[in-house]
Amino acid sequence: MDFSNLCDEKQFDIFYKQQINNVFRFILIKSKDNDEALDIVQEAFIKIWENCNKFKLSKAKSYLFSIANNLFLNVKKHEKVVRNYENTSTNLYIDAETPEDTLRGKEFKNKLEKALNELTDGQREVFLLNRVEGKKYREIAELLNISVKAVEKRMSSALVVLRTKIEELK
Repeated sequence: MDFSNLCDEKQFDIFYKQQINNVFRFILIKSKDNDEALDIVQEAFIKIWENCNKFKLSKAKSYLFSIANNLFLNVKKHEKVVRNYENTSTNLYIDAETPEDTLRGKEFKNKLEKALNELTDGQREVFLLNRVEGKKYREIAELLNISVKAVEKRMSSALVVLRTKIEELK
């Protein structure tokens, strides 16, 4: 089929129907989670639609698979960051020796987790990669495929939010 105008809804619909099962199976084999695979595939089609005029139309299928694969890898990277944060989150808190210290530590942990949830995904990801995993800004930039300046901006805005939300950090 000639996708001479993939930005045309009818052409896109035909492309979608031809490729949905193939790309879904491709991601499902990697993910092993039906819902996750479906979310990734839908997001890939959204990106294809949003950028339908930014690539050679004869390459739509390969772009679709590349986008889906990159989205899958991003999901897995994010899951790894979350797991590492959960495993090492106690390193962010004060070691407690007395019951009062224990209570303060728990309160601080709750405040920090609440404040982290209020960050944007980008801010949270940069903050956790730097402060929990100990990665340098350059490493984070390469990992997320963004500039070092973007990492610096995300970290700076994350710290502003955290300082605003947590008195102990002021």
